[in-house]
Amino acid sequence: MPPEAAAGKEDSRPASIQPLALGLGIVLMLVGSFRPDWLAEASGKANHGLAMLWFWAMAAGFVRGVGFIPHFWLWRWIFSGWAAFAALAAALAWRFAG
Repeated sequence: MPPEAAAGKEDSRPASIQPLALGLGIVLMLVGSFRPDWLAEASGKANHGLAMLWFWAMAAGFVRGVGFIPHFWLWRWIFSGWAAFAALAAALAWRFAG
């Protein structure tokens, strides 16, 4: 019996490319590369909280976008498409509300 079948709690969906999540990762990568000032405070100092949320959204977008689904439940949640969009929403709220 394969280890996946023995666990019984594994996600049975086949991995496939998720264009929306992958597109999100690509856009966030390009914005972070060409406009890094968006991730800084008005004084020019790096805003590490905003950058953390931004790069979490980017990483989750890439991981889910290429179709990789981690086996461990915590990593599966952290790198899910929902987490990517939630981290992006939090980053945008931080950037434009503060």
